[in-house]
Amino acid sequence: MTSKPAIQSTLRRYQSEILTALRRSIERAKDAAIHPGAGDPTPFYGQMQYHLGWVDASFSPVAGNAGKLWRPTLLLLAYEAAGAANTGSDNAHYLRCALPAAVAVELTHNFTLIHDDIEDRDAERRHRPTLWNIWGIPQSINTGDGMFALARLTLWEVVEEGLEPAIAVRLGAVLDRACLVLVEGQHLDISFETRDDISVSMYVDMISRKTAALMGCAAEMGALLGTRDQETIDRLRSFGYAMGIAFQVRDDILGVWASTEELGKTPAGDIYRRKKSLPVLHALEHASAPDRQFLRQAYSQEVPLTSAQVEEALAIFERTHTKAYCRSYLAEHCRLAHESLANVPHLSNPVAARALDDMETLVHFVES
Repeated sequence: MTSKPAIQSTLRRYQSEILTALRRSIERAKDAAIHPGAGDPTPFYGQMQYHLGWVDASFSPVAGNAGKLWRPTLLLLAYEAAGAANTGSDNAHYLRCALPAAVAVELTHNFTLIHDDIEDRDAERRHRPTLWNIWGIPQSINTGDGMFALARLTLWEVVEEGLEPAIAVRLGAVLDRACLVLVEGQHLDISFETRDDISVSMYVDMISRKTAALMGCAAEMGALLGTRDQETIDRLRSFGYAMGIAFQVRDDILGVWASTEELGKTPAGDIYRRKKSLPVLHALEHASAPDRQFLRQAYSQEVPLTSAQVEEALAIFERTHTKAYCRSYLAEHCRLAHESLANVPHLSNPVAARALDDMETLVHFVES
């Protein structure tokens, strides 16, 4: 089991560098857009900054929550594990070479969050009103689209940092493919909301696109920046992909069984929201006919679920051994993540060794 200080140390390792580069990317774009006598695009970029937690709704600076930065951190860890420190450059320079790619991944992730909030009609994110809830759907779509475009513009800065153009093109192709697969996953997720024939295998395919694709992409991009060894690239990509599946399954488990103290959310919140996550889909496949009928009726009714209905759903999960199944599924993908790391060709430098240790810390956190 990973201690809280250990995971916090890992996630904060590059936090300052990532946030500085992220702010620079947005400020650079905003400065380039301002012209004398033209319209003022400042609010457009202010909405990006609001979503990222840096300003309030009046665009005044605040000490907000920027999130855990999982994906850019994963990219930088893979970069180091693949051999970044073997370049012969000083530490500051070798990290700077990868930061545009890390920022591109984080901007891509946030573009999807903005659009997800619109599509799911989520009124809050990180305890604040979502963009569309303040500025409306059309402008929030614009902001999300802007982040998507800015992600690619930022990525090309790797060439300015000295990366060969051919590798930069490969990075762009990897990110583009991940974006397409990710949106495929979002399409499937939305289509599943109105269907009652969704299987566990269909759900796993969906989360492999919606969640695992970008995490696998982040690890692959980091590896591409650090090495030309294809085995290393493949192993680190596999690690990121397995982590993406495990990450989502862990979230599904917490959404049903976590306490308020563990998650800061309503216990059984995913049942109250009637989210078609792994637990309910497993239960539907293994429940008795009466229990299956109860779940289908509860998840399709128009009025909110009562606490008694939620308790009955939890009892059905117990009867179908659903929690044990979900824990086993999580453990299997954590095992695959550990296996991928164990097969990464190890380098004889302390930076790569520390990065691999930090990635093990991420796995231990997700499986705990």
